[in-house]
Amino acid sequence: MQGSGSLSNYQDFEDRHIGPSASDEAQMLGVLGYSDIKKFIADVVPENIHIAKQLKDVLDGPKSEVDVIAELRQIASQNQVFTSLIGSGYYGTITPPVIKRNVLENPAWYTAYTPYQPEISQGRLEALFAFQTVICDMTSLALANASMLDEGTAAAEAMTLARRSSKTSDDAVFLIEEHVHPQTKAVVITRAKPLGIKVVEVDSGHVARDGFDGEFFGLLVQYPDTTGEICEYSQVTQYAHSKNALVIAATDLLALTLLKAPGEWGADIAVGSAQRFGIPMGFGGPHAGFMAVRTGLERSLPGRLVGQSVDSHGNPAFRLALQTREQHIRRDKATSNICTAQVLLANMSAFYAMWHGPKGLAQIAERIHGFASRLQKVSSSRNDIVFDTVTVDVKNAEAIHKAAQAKKINFGKVSDTAIRISFDETTTEKTFADVLEILGLSNASASQIADSVKRTSAYLQHPVFNTYFSETAMLRYLRTLADRDLALDRTMIPLGSCTMKLNATTEMEAVTWPEFASLHPFAPVEQTRGSRLLIDQLSKWLVEITGYDAVSLQPNAGSQGEFAGLLAIRNYHDSRGDQGRNICLIPSSAHGTNAASAVMAGMKVVVIECDDAGNVSVDDLKAKIAEHGSALAALMVTYPSTHGVFESAISEICELVHDGGGQVYVDGANLNALVGTAQPGKFGADVSHLNLHKTFCIPHGGGGPGVGPVIAKAHLAPFLPNHPMDALAGPATGPGPISAAPFGSASILPISWAYIRLMGGEGLTHATEVAILNANYMASRLKSSYPILYTGNKGLVAHECILDVREITKVSGVTVDDIAKRLMDFGFHAPTMSFPVAGTLMIEPTESEDVIEMNRFIDAMIAIRGEIQEIIDGKIAVEESALRHAPHTIGAIAATNWERSYPRERGAFPATLTGLIPGELIGAKGKYWPTTGRIDGAYGDRNLVCSCPPIEAFA
Repeated sequence: MQGSGSLSNYQDFEDRHIGPSASDEAQMLGVLGYSDIKKFIADVVPENIHIAKQLKDVLDGPKSEVDVIAELRQIASQNQVFTSLIGSGYYGTITPPVIKRNVLENPAWYTAYTPYQPEISQGRLEALFAFQTVICDMTSLALANASMLDEGTAAAEAMTLARRSSKTSDDAVFLIEEHVHPQTKAVVITRAKPLGIKVVEVDSGHVARDGFDGEFFGLLVQYPDTTGEICEYSQVTQYAHSKNALVIAATDLLALTLLKAPGEWGADIAVGSAQRFGIPMGFGGPHAGFMAVRTGLERSLPGRLVGQSVDSHGNPAFRLALQTREQHIRRDKATSNICTAQVLLANMSAFYAMWHGPKGLAQIAERIHGFASRLQKVSSSRNDIVFDTVTVDVKNAEAIHKAAQAKKINFGKVSDTAIRISFDETTTEKTFADVLEILGLSNASASQIADSVKRTSAYLQHPVFNTYFSETAMLRYLRTLADRDLALDRTMIPLGSCTMKLNATTEMEAVTWPEFASLHPFAPVEQTRGSRLLIDQLSKWLVEITGYDAVSLQPNAGSQGEFAGLLAIRNYHDSRGDQGRNICLIPSSAHGTNAASAVMAGMKVVVIECDDAGNVSVDDLKAKIAEHGSALAALMVTYPSTHGVFESAISEICELVHDGGGQVYVDGANLNALVGTAQPGKFGADVSHLNLHKTFCIPHGGGGPGVGPVIAKAHLAPFLPNHPMDALAGPATGPGPISAAPFGSASILPISWAYIRLMGGEGLTHATEVAILNANYMASRLKSSYPILYTGNKGLVAHECILDVREITKVSGVTVDDIAKRLMDFGFHAPTMSFPVAGTLMIEPTESEDVIEMNRFIDAMIAIRGEIQEIIDGKIAVEESALRHAPHTIGAIAATNWERSYPRERGAFPATLTGLIPGELIGAKGKYWPTTGRIDGAYGDRNLVCSCPPIEAFA
């Protein structure tokens, strides 16, 4: 490829990103009866919503990969990477190179999906199990989940968990200690208001001595607190428990290597961020938040939970446990709306703990504490006991900050006469000497942590944290885990509604650049101009693409974007005196997060029925609008629908809701079918969230990170999120932050920026067209084997299609689960199962899959249909079939005894030996072997094990 200049091939990346070639497109169009892709799209997308202005006319043309990297370098150079000793929950850390190269930069780890299919997810499930163990051990609490979005949202989720679990009255308030990190306070308050929860800020010491005048259901404390003080919370915890309240500790994992664990002094819940376990600050994220709870609260725990179960051969195996708590099952009754979490970052933090082990972590913590204790001795410190942070009284804070910045050091701002200094893993003696010089202080010797708060209990004693200390050992362990998973680097992942498209290497490159990765989210504006420029440009492009007017990139998951959008609607109604509008209409086919988010925003969910064609029933919508009248707040609808079709009545639906005084929220989960073809902001929607981890190429990471921007029309713009630590992060009239960092997961925004820049408007439009073409090609080839449940105009689908397996199940006993597990023997990840309709499979190939890979999958599905026919014809019983015994491990195939009713070869190599299809599906890719048999989910829930056993278990 050429660099810049007239010889540059600007179409090159588009051809790399889109799987089918021009001849492939022509062939697929021919199968569907078309000769022109534009005519095909005109039949798929309703005419009344067709885009008015082509994206190529509003977005700059495509750039080559070389040119895009050069432009990103120029943007990055506008950031100034100072040594940030600001603290407040964000700290310098060192990512071990073996983890950076072999996890963060490895598509085997970052292109996987949430491990709903555990038999092909054992690697990342094991890593998450280790992460949960880290959290349980460090906090001394019984159970931890597999990550939260960040510390602020974890604290907010803990508040609602406490509300559900406390036996206090509905009028009880929530207490926050005055020295909790300010961004955490603000996120909790934003979350509390629509739920009718009153938040009261208190001095926990006063509460411990004098009590609290009133009923409260929970207390949130920071440990160590934001000033650096290590408070002794056992007395206030005892008082809270006497009042039937729960105590939540927002804590620091590294500090807990030296300090008494929250569980040891009585905390019921611990939350925090694992950022300083090897994850760069990244201008705010992404980082793995965490939550741990005491025994008795496990079924109220939000988010994913990895548990240990057994497979069909009696071997231990991992799976997602207690899923009935979650939004995709319980909808508006779920414990949380969380879907995407921070799996990639949680795994990295777990590996960081393994790399250093308990001794190494303690050494890092002791070194950090040494710097803090030395500064505390010689300064006018406000603190009594510290770990890493010292608040210092000074005569002129502004002058101190200027002197520090002259040495490229940032201190935390407290007041005109006080500063805060937080040391971290990257602090050097040179930096410490500079700090003393700036403050005009002499050096001193370090001291130990006070005995009154010192930890004496052991942690991380399991062998997994005491084995992989050489790079060779760690490298091989990481490879072993990766080989147990099935990600996009091996095969297509045709999950409907998940958009598992290419995450191109060029798009990923800037994520680890220090100019983006090493910025503190509260660094001065003048040091972060590059990141802010990138954010502004990306925001402008997203507005142009969607037809809206304003956007906030703060939500760090689609679920949080939903919450932010519904909150904007609520606050808009309130601003007009319509406080009574609290009904959110949601179709029965909606994503589970929709209903859960509506409840979080203080709304009541009313379900709208779908008609026989899978569309929103306009008649039922009219009836519900009339029934609820002035209480109507919003309609929340996905477009194209979760049934995989473009509903022709969408503009009419929007108009009906507006006429009823409501607002229209269009879920952006399926935006990959709209970019360049239709704009929600133009066909009647008021607000949406987008999934940059779907449509705009941020990888799924095995279950996160994600970015879920909320994007709105002008009248809702004043109600988008803002942030107390950054006046430029949102409108002054906003509701407060919904994520801990001002711009959410800012360090991965260069991925989406690069994707749009590389493709240009015309390339983005073509990607959408091919995504729709691919889905229709697969539907056309599969419909004779599996009925397509819903279709739109001329029998066409949108970017995904639903295969109806219900009749097959009736006549054969074969379930969607059987088909999903059998696909693993063919080397494929299953489509989405039983959503949005039970007993179905939803397929979304995206534009990135080429015809060869799609044909491999189609042929595998046809082969499976042939195996089903053998069951229907009575040639083999379903209980004895390869389908019911799938997946087949190499251990099962190689076992001495083979007592099944089909040959070993069919179990191991179904593609080449069933005789049902011509050719070899496995081909040069090699056989993928699932590492476990089918996993028993019920056993895992009945016998809940969610962390590694104590060392005594190995005696």
